[in-house]
Amino acid sequence: MRNTAYIVSIYKKNLLACAALVCLFAAYAAAQTADGEEQYSALPQGFQNIALGMDTETVQQALTENALFGYRGERDVSLSPDTQEQLIQTNGGTYSYVRECWFQFKDGALFSMTINLNRDKLDFYSIFTTLCAKYGEPASLTPETCRWQNDAVIMALERPLTLKYTDAAVLADMQGETRAEETAAEQNLNSFLESL
Repeated sequence: MRNTAYIVSIYKKNLLACAALVCLFAAYAAAQTADGEEQYSALPQGFQNIALGMDTETVQQALTENALFGYRGERDVSLSPDTQEQLIQTNGGTYSYVRECWFQFKDGALFSMTINLNRDKLDFYSIFTTLCAKYGEPASLTPETCRWQNDAVIMALERPLTLKYTDAAVLADMQGETRAEETAAEQNLNSFLESL
């Protein structure tokens, strides 16, 4: 009888210890989930010292100050043939991880950066895993493009090795303008066809 009571008391102690361990494990798992959600950084507003929304002169100054870029001054600045907005095209600096890049402006503000990275020094997998570790899983994923986005910025990694940063609001406005132009063109076509 005494042995049975002793065994029951040990069983109860072990049961309580197991219950405590289960509770601790559940609390730890919940904390890990909470930390997992917070561990990702917010998407960057640009690359290095260049941010979306900067004016042309500020971008030119930032390019001059950053050794990753081989910016040569005004000769790297031109007008986009489609929009007549300024466009900066420059190569990477000597021994740089950047091969070449384009900075597009809309209404005097930087809205898009396209950066071709140096494939002799970097690879797609390294960049992809770094971005996933820092910003979480991409919002969309295809064999050609991985895209992270929020309300302010769209960041894309494209094959073979290109990083793109785009102002999401400006892009949405431009797409809206394009749709309006297409609708007007369709209406003109319909009107012409009806007049036949």
